[in-house]
Amino acid sequence: MKIRVWKARRLLEVFEEDRMRLRASVQLGFGAEDGPKRREGDGRTPEGTYYVCMKNAHSKFFLSLGISYPGPEDARRALEEGRISEETALEIAQAWKHKARPPWNTSLGGWIMIHGQPSQGDGVGDWTAGCIALENRDMQLLFSMAALGDPVELLP
Repeated sequence: MKIRVWKARRLLEVFEEDRMRLRASVQLGFGAEDGPKRREGDGRTPEGTYYVCMKNAHSKFFLSLGISYPGPEDARRALEEGRISEETALEIAQAWKHKARPPWNTSLGGWIMIHGQPSQGDGVGDWTAGCIALENRDMQLLFSMAALGDPVELLP
């Protein structure tokens, strides 16, 4: 299965082989219009190719799938800019090598999820801190189909 998010179109699509299994509207991070995620707290949603690195059936946002941000490309750019250490870049690379959850406590940010709506009412507009939010009925379907390691493509 492959998950694809078109940020500009606020659209998530799920494919199994060549067959579309789900198409749903999404809400993004409050800074989504400012480009891809670069640092903790910028409110931006990442862009790039990632994978599902965790599933949480007890999320405060209904259900959630963890996305493997930051990835090696994010780490390479941040290392070149002096925003992370070589040790942190290596930790990120090792997580990716093993399809594990990368470190989420870096200056690049982390805890990027595809999740449902907050328990207290619906979010309006782009309200997340960088995540991708779906209506709960769509999230329930996605959660039931997704497996650890499934690719996630986040496009501009």
